[in-house]
Formats: sequence, structure tokens, C-alpha cells
Amino acid sequence: MLIALSEYARMHDRSSDTLRRLAENGQLKTAQKIGRNWVVDSEEDYPVKKRTKSKPITIVSLFSGCGGMDLGFIGGFDFLGKTYRRTGMEIIWANELNPAACRTYRQNFGDYIVEGDICEQIKNLPSSADIVVGGFPCQDISINGKMLGVNGKRSSLYTYIVEAVKKTEPKVFVAENVGGLLLKQNEYSLNRIVADFNSLGYDLTYQLYHAEEYGVPQTRERVVFVGTKKSLPKFVPPMPTIQIPVTAYEALHDLEGHPEDRPFSHIWSSAKVSGEQGNRRLVADRPGYTMRAECHGNIQFHYSLPRRISMREAARIQSFPDTFMFPCGLRETERQIGNAVPPVLAWHIANAVKSVIEGNQHKP
Repeated sequence: MLIALSEYARMHDRSSDTLRRLAENGQLKTAQKIGRNWVVDSEEDYPVKKRTKSKPITIVSLFSGCGGMDLGFIGGFDFLGKTYRRTGMEIIWANELNPAACRTYRQNFGDYIVEGDICEQIKNLPSSADIVVGGFPCQDISINGKMLGVNGKRSSLYTYIVEAVKKTEPKVFVAENVGGLLLKQNEYSLNRIVADFNSLGYDLTYQLYHAEEYGVPQTRERVVFVGTKKSLPKFVPPMPTIQIPVTAYEALHDLEGHPEDRPFSHIWSSAKVSGEQGNRRLVADRPGYTMRAECHGNIQFHYSLPRRISMREAARIQSFPDTFMFPCGLRETERQIGNAVPPVLAWHIANAVKSVIEGNQHKP
């Protein structure tokens, strides 16, 4: 039965203007114009536009560790009651030297991580990717390290990010390191890194991020370099998302009565008080202190319990979701957590990068 287009619109809870456009475009097969009015068969199904599945944004990940940065760039996790939605990105190749970190990565992501020295594995990179990411080793730059700068054996490995960009020609590359890189004594290292990244012909920016300003319950400073192809919009760093940091109590209080639980990584060091680092205690109403990779069991004490914080609590301080598993012993887990990029911070950076790739200016 033919009915007025306006009546068909009411049947399908659509506007008359929308239906008229569909009729004019031939998307309503039975629609016809009688005089000045459109009519349509009441039995015709409303046309549903088929959605084309968008291709994922591909990522090559170097110095992946247990996967903190990669988790942030993929998204799809919950932390402290907030959902960090999937970003539409996909890791297609990842590399890490440490076998224990690779074991953790495989359990949480999949078997595609390549275990081995980047010096040897760089030749196995995919021919192309949309993004190259890497948190290059910081031991020679960190104020807790030997301060050898980029002349040190570890921190000079950033040059493999340079090589990976040359090989894969991504739209964007992201490199992360400690905040100490901006200190005066590291001026030479910073200038050399900037010069090498600039030589790639990308628009380069770098910024110091305070992780606690993005919902990470930890005072952690990190420098992030972002290079974008000149044909794309310039990268706009994500603005801080909170004014009042998440406290150690807010992050950990529900675990206070949780018994020791090895599968959940709720295990802790029994190391005695020793020196400045070994005598630090969390303050309940402040974010946690910076998680370190090499604290040799001297991780900070709990703010109220007579013990050091557990590995699960340390993972929370780093913003890992409770679903992220660490199938390793205490020392290896401690090292992996301390080396990681906080996933929540990485997620905010990833979304700003996504805006560049999609040709949009990032809106905080």
C-alpha cells in the first residue's frame, strides 16, 4: 500500500527531510512522486547503510618490554573504574631482548613479539607501518644511572628507532625516555637525539609529561618525542586530564585486606630498611613515587601496612589493569613494571597521534 512519505518517516522514527533525500537519491525503491508529494510502499524496508570496516592503524614496537606502551596504544582496558576504549590500532611487529618480559608480553598480547637483540632483528622489520613506537633504554641518562648519556651502550640504542623509521616510513613515530634527558648535564645527548630525529625529515616535537596529570597514580616524568610526516597536521600534545592527582590510597586501598596471591602478583619483597630508596614509604593522600626498574627489592613501603608494596600494587601505581598478568618471579616483575610506560599515559598520547593520522587536529 502506498502511503505518504511523512507517514513512512513516522513509522521508522526518521525525519521527513531525511526520507525525502533518500527518495530523491533512489534509495527508496518504491518511492514515487505524485504531483508535489512523495509516496512510498509501506512494506518497503528502511534502507540501512552498510558500514565499511575501517582498516586498523598499524604499529611497529621497539624496546617493547612487557607492553605498557603497547597496551596504551591498543586500548581496550579498564583502570580504577574508568574504561580506556580501543583506539583502532594494531601491533604488527614488536621486539624485546629480555626473555621474561617477552613471556609477559606473549601472555597478555600474543605470540607476535620477536625475542632477541634489536641489532640483529632490525633486518626483520615489516616493510611498512603507520606508526613506530619505542621507549629506548634510559639507564645511561637517568639520574639513577651512570649518566653516560647517548655515548653509553644502552641509551645509544635510540638510533635503532631512527633506522626503523627509515625502513618502514611511518606516518608518525613516537619515542619515550626519562625526564632527566632535559637536565643541563644531558644537553649534549638531547641535542644529538633531536638532530638525529630531525634528519628523518619529519616535523618533530618533544614534551615533558607528568604522568599524575593524566590519571596515573604516580609522580613520573617522561619525555616523549613525536615525529609526523610533513603532509599531516602537526601533533598537538594531549592536555592534562585531571587537576587533582589520583592518590596512593585511591589506587590501592581495596587490596589492603587481600591475602598474598602469587597468580595475581600480589607478592612483596621482604627486604629490610636500607638507605634512602629502601626507606621510602608511600603517602596515602599523594600519588605514588616513581616506579624504578632496578630497586633490588627495595621498592617503597605501603602507606599503612607493615610491608613493602606488592607487585600488583606496583602495577596499579603504573596504571596497569588488574587483568594484566605477570607470569614471572618477583624481581623480574619488579623490573618489568619499573621499565614500563604507564598504559594510561600512553593511551592519551595514542589518541593524539590517531588524530594526526586521521587528518584532524586533536581536541583535548
